[in-house]
Amino acid sequence: MTSRAVIIDRPGELRIAPAEPRRPGPEEALVRVAWSGICGSDREVFTGHRPAELVRYPVVPGHEWSGTVVEVGADVTADLVGRPVVGEGFRNCQVCEACRRGENNLCGGGYDETGFTRPGAWSDHLTLPARLLHVLPEHADLRAAAVLEPAACVAEACLKLGAAAGERIAVVGGGSLGLLAAQLLAAASPAELVVVDPEPGRAELAAACGATELLGPEQAGRRAGRFDAVLEAAGARGTSDLATRLARRGGRVVLTGVPAADDRTLSASHLVLSQLTLHTVFGASSRAWVHAVRAFVAGVLDPSRIVGREFGLEDAATALRLLGERRDRVVKVLLRP
Repeated sequence: MTSRAVIIDRPGELRIAPAEPRRPGPEEALVRVAWSGICGSDREVFTGHRPAELVRYPVVPGHEWSGTVVEVGADVTADLVGRPVVGEGFRNCQVCEACRRGENNLCGGGYDETGFTRPGAWSDHLTLPARLLHVLPEHADLRAAAVLEPAACVAEACLKLGAAAGERIAVVGGGSLGLLAAQLLAAASPAELVVVDPEPGRAELAAACGATELLGPEQAGRRAGRFDAVLEAAGARGTSDLATRLARRGGRVVLTGVPAADDRTLSASHLVLSQLTLHTVFGASSRAWVHAVRAFVAGVLDPSRIVGREFGLEDAATALRLLGERRDRVVKVLLRP
C-alpha cells in the first residue's frame, strides 16, 4: 500500500515524502483520508509559533479530517471496515480524574494530539485508536465532515454557553470557529444572533450561517451590555475584553481564542461588577464531538458553507500561504490526498 505524507521537519521546512502506512495494532484502525483541513494552529506549526510543549517535530500535521476505515487491528469490530468516519484528536488516557469527569480534552496524562505530537492526516492514510472514531452515515459528505473537528471545539463552547430560545447572542469572530458556532447557536432560535468581525465582506456568509447581522468591532462596541450570551472565537488582541463588554450584567461569556501575544486587556473589575459567568474552552471533549456529529447528521450544521478553497496534498505549502491571506470567502482551506 503506497502512501504520501506532508512532513514539517522544523519551522519553515516542509516536504512531501513517501510514507508507508502503519498497520493497525490492537484496538487501532487504519483510515484512508478523504479530506483534511488546515487551521491557524497548523500554520503555527509551520511558522514555529506554536508553543513548544504543544508540538513535536518532525510532524505530519492534520488534526481536521474525514475518511474511510480500510483495516482494523485486533479487538476492533470488523464492521468498521468500509465505514465513513471522523476522529477525535486528543489521545487521552481514559483513567485520570479529568477523563473520568468526562473532560478528556484536559487529560492529566499530558498533552498528546493527532497532527501535533502524533502523525496527522496530511497524508493518504492515518492510523489511530479506534475508540476515537465517530462513524457517519453511509453517504455522508466527507468534504463537509472534514470540518467537524473545529465544529466540535465550538460545540464545546456552545454547550457551556447554554443558549436559550429568544436570547440575544453575539459571536466575536467571523472565521471558521465563529461561523460554525453561529450555525449551532442559530438552532437555539435566538431573537438576535450578531457576528462581530472587522471584514464587512463576510456579511453574506455570516447570514448564510444563521447570523441576523454582521457588525465591525467598533459598531459592536456601541452595543455594550446588550447580549445575554457571548461566544468569543477570534483569538485576537482585545477580543476577549470586547466579548465581556458586549454581555449584559449577569450574562454569560465563553472564550475560545488564544491570542498570539499575551493579551492583558481583560478587566477583572468589569467581570466582578457585572457578575458575568465566564467559561473558557480548550479543544473538544467527546461530549462535544457527539453534539457536533449529531448536528451534522441532522442537517443543522453544514460545515461546507465555510469551505473556500481546496488543494491537492502536493500543494500544502501553497495552501498554508493562502491561509495567511485573509479573504472574504476563503474561510476554511482543505487538502485532498
